[in-house]
Amino acid sequence: MLGKEMIDGCKDKISNAAQIGGIETSTLDNGLGRGVRIAWINTGTGLRYKVVIDRGMDISDTFYNGYSLAWLSHAGTIAPDRFSDTGMGWIRNFGGGLLTTCGLSHVGGPEEDEYGDRGLHGRMSNTPAEVVSILQPDPSAGKMEMSITGIIRESQVFGPALELKRTISGRLGHPEINVRDEVINRGNQKVPHMLLYHINFGWPLIDEGSLLLWKGKWHSPTPDSDRKIFKEGGDFKTCKAPMAAHSGTGEDVAFIDIEEHQGIATCGVYNEKLDLALAVIFSKKQLPWLVNWQHWGKNEYVTALEPATNPPIGQKKAREEGSLIFLEPGEVRNYALTIKIMDTDKIEQFINSFK
Repeated sequence: MLGKEMIDGCKDKISNAAQIGGIETSTLDNGLGRGVRIAWINTGTGLRYKVVIDRGMDISDTFYNGYSLAWLSHAGTIAPDRFSDTGMGWIRNFGGGLLTTCGLSHVGGPEEDEYGDRGLHGRMSNTPAEVVSILQPDPSAGKMEMSITGIIRESQVFGPALELKRTISGRLGHPEINVRDEVINRGNQKVPHMLLYHINFGWPLIDEGSLLLWKGKWHSPTPDSDRKIFKEGGDFKTCKAPMAAHSGTGEDVAFIDIEEHQGIATCGVYNEKLDLALAVIFSKKQLPWLVNWQHWGKNEYVTALEPATNPPIGQKKAREEGSLIFLEPGEVRNYALTIKIMDTDKIEQFINSFK
């Protein structure tokens, strides 16, 4: 791992920026992901991650100093299916990964009403991006920034016509991922909009005893059973050992009205055994909700922290309760999200901020 100071001092000492890091694009050639375009991004700090261009520029495999941060499903990186938005078809194509984007017009389970039929979590993650730019770092010129930008379209004849412009960026020497999204209604009529960032953590970052870090008022919509994690007075912020009750569809979830400081909300994960902490940082105004999904199944061991415009209640219920966002023709909404590895000397202060 190279520190920021070492990278800042690399001028005149390297021939090619790839000696330190940068962005490398390629195409998978085997298995369920055959033909899928990807981009590996290396920050030069021990943090490297895979952007799946053909899956809405979501983020799959992610490593820090050799430790995996993300949960990957049994399928792993898989080709998109643009017509998977019927019923529960979405989960057949769910590769996990560090970031899976849900939306752009529906977040939640399958539903039907007078406005149409909607499958689980919408179309965003099953739509390929059009890459419009890749900017590489150039340390010899003092340029450490790098980014990839693409456009993902959720559209059909007669509407809706939503477009997301996504930029994933970083800087050599800084162990963080920056996601900047711009959603615009390109159509000629008002349309619903929902968005959720499904950030999935797995072993070894997530292990028995790892801490989930967040503060805020919460409620859990799931019934009381042996699957239940979120109970008043319970320790639902310490990761569990694999649970037989979470085999198959066993899970629990909490909807959190996350606390903020000067408009910024922060949550994260800490693994004491690895001395590794990770923060997720976002605007409370842009993304007022945090969802914590916990699924401690054997060989399917995952938890997710999910900043969102709405809990995953679906377009129908959000419309009924008056919380559904509508975008007028030409209207734009911006979102920003940072996933950051905490410096070792700041971990204790970071953890204490959640007490």
